[in-house]
Amino acid sequence: MDITKDKRGDVTLLAIKGRLDASTANKLEEKLLTSIDGGERRLALDCSQLDYISSAGLRVLLLAVKRVTGVNGKIVLYALKDQIKEVFDIVGFSSLFPSFATQEEALRSCDQ
Repeated sequence: MDITKDKRGDVTLLAIKGRLDASTANKLEEKLLTSIDGGERRLALDCSQLDYISSAGLRVLLLAVKRVTGVNGKIVLYALKDQIKEVFDIVGFSSLFPSFATQEEALRSCDQ
């Protein structure tokens, strides 16, 4: 899994590429928690190249959303593939993570 980080104004963009599973979840957890603990409050995750997510990956996202919500922040997702969106719908994460089709929509949501 590869993670790239970028900024658009005060929104941190993290692009996730590959598989998010038990062997890669720690890498994303470190990036997310370091960003949040470093004062970043608005995060948008680009899931356009996320091919798979396991329960370990879901756990990391849940931990991050709890942490950022505790400091009045927000995490949004965009460009979810159908199979990833289905997993989010099944486990109830769609209510925790607003998701958008495009980066522009996600960024607008972060400004609200």
